[in-house]
Amino acid sequence: MATQRIIISRATIHGSDYRGVGDIAITDGRIAEIASRIAPNPDDKVIEAEGLIAAPAFVDVHVHLREPGFGYKERIATGSLAAARGGYSTVCAMPNLNPVPDSVETLAKEQQIIDTDARIEVLPYAAITIKRMGKELVDFAALHDKVCAFSDDGSGVQQSQMMEQAMQEAVKYDAIIAAHCEDEELLRGGYIHDGEYARLHNHRGICSESEWGQIKRDIELAEKTGCRYHVCHISTKESVQLIREAKARGVKVTCETGPHYLIFTDMDLEEDARWKMNPPLRSAEDRDALIEGIKDGTIDLIATDHAPHTVEEKSRGLERSAMGIVGLETAFAALNTHLVGKGIITLDRLMELMSINPRRVFRIEGGLEPGARADVVLLDTRREWRVDSDKFFSMGKVSMFDGRQMCGDVAMTIHRGEVVYDALTTNDK
Repeated sequence: MATQRIIISRATIHGSDYRGVGDIAITDGRIAEIASRIAPNPDDKVIEAEGLIAAPAFVDVHVHLREPGFGYKERIATGSLAAARGGYSTVCAMPNLNPVPDSVETLAKEQQIIDTDARIEVLPYAAITIKRMGKELVDFAALHDKVCAFSDDGSGVQQSQMMEQAMQEAVKYDAIIAAHCEDEELLRGGYIHDGEYARLHNHRGICSESEWGQIKRDIELAEKTGCRYHVCHISTKESVQLIREAKARGVKVTCETGPHYLIFTDMDLEEDARWKMNPPLRSAEDRDALIEGIKDGTIDLIATDHAPHTVEEKSRGLERSAMGIVGLETAFAALNTHLVGKGIITLDRLMELMSINPRRVFRIEGGLEPGARADVVLLDTRREWRVDSDKFFSMGKVSMFDGRQMCGDVAMTIHRGEVVYDALTTNDK
């Protein structure tokens, strides 16, 4: 039996071919038609979207959903619902889990939970090395068609020979190596940026070279091997420049940064672990370089690095608290408020960074044209609201945006033609 047709009516459409006020018809999970006006049938479900923007739903290629192994921090059910509330139809789940998805058997444990509990599309990563220990490669042949990419996120691959071997394996299957770049020899017990705030408040700092040094190494290896190389959560001006130069040479390198690195600096820190993540918030000069990188195309996409912890784990101050922040439910609003609202980038550029480019880089289905999988977000770019982390769907309740005024919000998220978040008819805002 055919599913009910959905008509999104009178939205301002930000599609690849159609732009302007119009209607979108969705049938059997796919976009059937986009036109200035589509006459509804009596049995159609009509979504009145006048004054809202319709765009391809967002994709986050870097989230931590914590299952299996750490379900007291987040679950795939809660994390994927938080993603839907944030306008995401697809998220890619990082592999620092227990067990680590480093074999077909361990990956199957995660996939079973995804199949049962996920509210949207959740694509798992596989680890690069067994148990993410950096000593022995996983079986790329067995895993490559079951995952979105390979990453040891949470730790950098310390040995260049091991990373080169991983890239050589990835090339065989046209797979992505997504690297958390962090030279452990340069950390020296640091836990925030080695900058002005650390000096003023007697904290141990993490130097920028711990990030960009490994990026420099890996770019050389990617250039040598021809690997599709993706750099996770870049935070320094040197990282931006290295990637800019590598792209100019034709290296197959892409990268992401997070909303927080584009908005805040180390001088926004407080003695509160809401501000603690890895890599840390850097200097104003670094932030400005990242902004230039999203403007000129050096930075391909924005990913939240949503990494929930319990309130207790985040209540031990800057030095002793766990690293990681939540971001799925505030990303669009924060970026719309601080970047689009201030004229730093356009809304179209933000859509590229949050939806179009993640799909292109990671080859994820979806778009806003006839025939595409119907993954659609409806955005109210003018809605003003205040963040209340107690209302998050995520189990992670510690947010640097808590209590802040935002402009712009998600009104509805549709995945494969199914409404997975609805603030229009339920007033669930």
